[in-house]
Amino acid sequence: MKQVTISTPFITLIVLDYGAIIQKLLVKDKKGRSTNVVVGSNYPNNYLEDTVFLGACVGRYAGRISNASFELDRETFPLYGEKGIHLHGGKEGFGKKYWTIEEVDYGTEPFVKLSYYSKHLEEGYPGNLKVMLTYKLVENELHIIHEAAADRTTVINLTNHSYFRLDKTGSIDHYRLELYCPEIVETDRNLLPTGNIVPVTDTEYDFRTERKIGELRLDTPYVKNSKTDLAARIFSRRSGISLEVKTNQPAVVVYTPPDFPAICFETQNYPDAPNHEHFPSCILRPDEIYRNASVFTFDLVL
Repeated sequence: MKQVTISTPFITLIVLDYGAIIQKLLVKDKKGRSTNVVVGSNYPNNYLEDTVFLGACVGRYAGRISNASFELDRETFPLYGEKGIHLHGGKEGFGKKYWTIEEVDYGTEPFVKLSYYSKHLEEGYPGNLKVMLTYKLVENELHIIHEAAADRTTVINLTNHSYFRLDKTGSIDHYRLELYCPEIVETDRNLLPTGNIVPVTDTEYDFRTERKIGELRLDTPYVKNSKTDLAARIFSRRSGISLEVKTNQPAVVVYTPPDFPAICFETQNYPDAPNHEHFPSCILRPDEIYRNASVFTFDLVL
């Protein structure tokens, strides 16, 4: 397993070739102490047994797909599923693959470029797909850019699955969260989209005005305001660290795991879009380039 470290005066990023995983992301808190703001392991081999996609690139389709299948150009493609649900790319999605480190730049705006070649019908998806993933640091910003091209029509939805933890306390209840998202994708008890887009007004999901997370736990696809790239902002008064998320994607899945204190901001298309024609298109054709560009900006709130 290979490991690459890049840094600016503000951020240090450690990336593994396995799963294109963000192993560590170090920023300074209000007392000048270096703080790892992502949940992970000090030992790379531990990721071989990981089941929660810690810091990984998720694909070929992030999120859930109903009936573990989809229809594309009048052909049905069966996928790996558990209880009829396909999740995060299948039994061994992109987060369980070894990527190729294509380029590392240690300059003033350092970056790591990784690639993965997904063969036709890997996990059931059509088309040979070439994925290029760039992690780039610009002062206090982490840029994550997923790009891909296929040799036949397919579906795609890539995201990074980092679990953010802005301080060393054992809870996220005190984190203050703001979401630039007026609606959510309604889901059923299996967390599959119903097809309905629901306003957050007068619901517990309304974070349009900054407030504490409290005891609310989320696994929720939020629809981003289409007039802005801003998706989310969160900060901890205890560390002083804030995080702002911008993306060109139409949604951000906000996930707070039940077993440890952290929060994910999975910038992506809607889950199960292959099975809902009125959702934003997830179809990638041979003459097109897929691009998910998201920026995670860290700052101090004193």
